[in-house]
Amino acid sequence: MGFHDVKRHFPEKDTKVIAIINQKGGVGKSTTAVNLAAALGEDKKKVLLVDFDPQGNTTSGYGINKEGLEHDVYDAVMNDYPIEDLVQSTCIPHVFLVPSTIQLAGAEIELVSVMARESILKALLEDIKDEFDYVFIDCPPSLGLLTINALVAADSLLIPIQCEYYALEGVTKILESMKMVKSRLNRKLDLFGVVMTMYDSRTSLSRDVVDEVSKYFGNKMFKTVIPRNVKIAEAPSHGLPIIKYARVSKGSLAYMKLAKEVVRRG
Repeated sequence: MGFHDVKRHFPEKDTKVIAIINQKGGVGKSTTAVNLAAALGEDKKKVLLVDFDPQGNTTSGYGINKEGLEHDVYDAVMNDYPIEDLVQSTCIPHVFLVPSTIQLAGAEIELVSVMARESILKALLEDIKDEFDYVFIDCPPSLGLLTINALVAADSLLIPIQCEYYALEGVTKILESMKMVKSRLNRKLDLFGVVMTMYDSRTSLSRDVVDEVSKYFGNKMFKTVIPRNVKIAEAPSHGLPIIKYARVSKGSLAYMKLAKEVVRRG
């Protein structure tokens, strides 16, 4: 079933637009985007993933060959290409993807001279977001213009935090950016939640970090923690989300549990 079929069959709804963000790389940001979307799709929630990271890990995480793409999100941002024509179906029913390639890296510089440059992604999503229950924007690991676009387009932020020393390092900058965007460009922007990733129950370090983050964020931290799991690490090389690659693994079960928590938060 293609995107235009979804468009034809489902009425408008109160869509949640969530930017998945952390300026530190390697914290499980794209992994969370891919696998949380898949788990929600399995639960028959209609999800759009917007890969807004030039690395394109969310795109390849669904097995889409970036080199074979004629157009990607860069063309929508810089060349007025219709975003609805970029939406692709995935291996998970109800989950759709707007792909990204390294070409998007150029937009960071090219956007500087564009009028209303912070609001381009928001304008692009206006026409299609109502077809979905959730729109997730996978942000680049930086706080440049692409990420500002995501913050302007989103209702809220989901921050993956790795269970390691200095886990909260940089998170304060994300929250400062959120407050700046909220005060100047997007008054409804808020923190949706924080999810702990790469948790190793055998180490006191992981437990200590979870305690520290819990004290900082309180009930904004999800109860579900994502374990350090070899199957999660292997799945992207097969172009599959974890629930397709290893459904009964600890990683898969954790993302399914996280999806239920996301739905409960409304």
